[in-house]
Amino acid sequence: MDKSIKVLGLIAVIMISSLLIFAANKSDSKADNYLKEGDKNTSETYQIKALKIPENLEFAGERVPTEKEDIKERLDRELLVNTYWQSNTLLLIKRAHKFFPIIEPILKQNGIPNDFKYLAVIESGLLNVTSPAGAKGFWQILDATAKENGLEVSSNIDERYHIEKATQAACNYLKAAKARFGTWTLAAAAYNAGNRGVSSKMDTQMVNNYYDLLLGDETERYILRIVAVKEIMANPEKYGFIFEKEDLYDATPIKIIEVNTPIADIAQYAKDLGINYKIMKLHNPWLRENTLQNKSGKTYQLKIPVEIK
Repeated sequence: MDKSIKVLGLIAVIMISSLLIFAANKSDSKADNYLKEGDKNTSETYQIKALKIPENLEFAGERVPTEKEDIKERLDRELLVNTYWQSNTLLLIKRAHKFFPIIEPILKQNGIPNDFKYLAVIESGLLNVTSPAGAKGFWQILDATAKENGLEVSSNIDERYHIEKATQAACNYLKAAKARFGTWTLAAAAYNAGNRGVSSKMDTQMVNNYYDLLLGDETERYILRIVAVKEIMANPEKYGFIFEKEDLYDATPIKIIEVNTPIADIAQYAKDLGINYKIMKLHNPWLRENTLQNKSGKTYQLKIPVEIK
């Protein structure tokens, strides 16, 4: 009896070993087949390609010197990051369809190059966000800078969240910076690092061109990030972004209601207009509380959807 059990055990071991060898050979065969198809280890439907740096790139009509090795590498980084961070860049394209028509005319009225709309894109992703330093809104304006450029900022009202007024304030800053530094590229750098920050670096390093300056990492990336985002968003199909017009976001048609008195309860005021508090705040994010104090009798313009749903 014991001898029979040993024989059966030996047979079982041999069979299991044979199966393992067969499976291993089959696995090796599959691996060989994958290698024979071109040494691929990713799906044929998803390829990560190196990008060619486009020729004759410019920002606000000012040439980007891509023949400089460090500029080429820094630009390559921004093109790669924004091309292959597909979900984020596609969202930027969708939001731009909604908000660029608001921003572009204000830039034009102020003589600011159209390329500066991409500055708002990299500053905030076209969202009313707040930075760790306290900068707010699409244009990421600090409290003091906002007040210097005509925006009302308080716990009750914060016009950094008012897209038209914030865009005008950004234009005021950029025009002054252009007059000070002489180029739109340096004006854009000053928007990020501050006028004194850029001026100090220029004096210390004895250069007057953004692309010759050694700056902090954020400002070093700043202009080239704008250039990369502009290139991709202006040529989305070239970078693999496929969408239909109906996939893009549209602005809701609105009408304006002028108010020159306090509003004690904005939620009730919205309800009386046939909308709710959420809709009122979505269209007027500069209203920061459930009241409009308006002690001075200033005239404010409230945006209300044309069609009440």
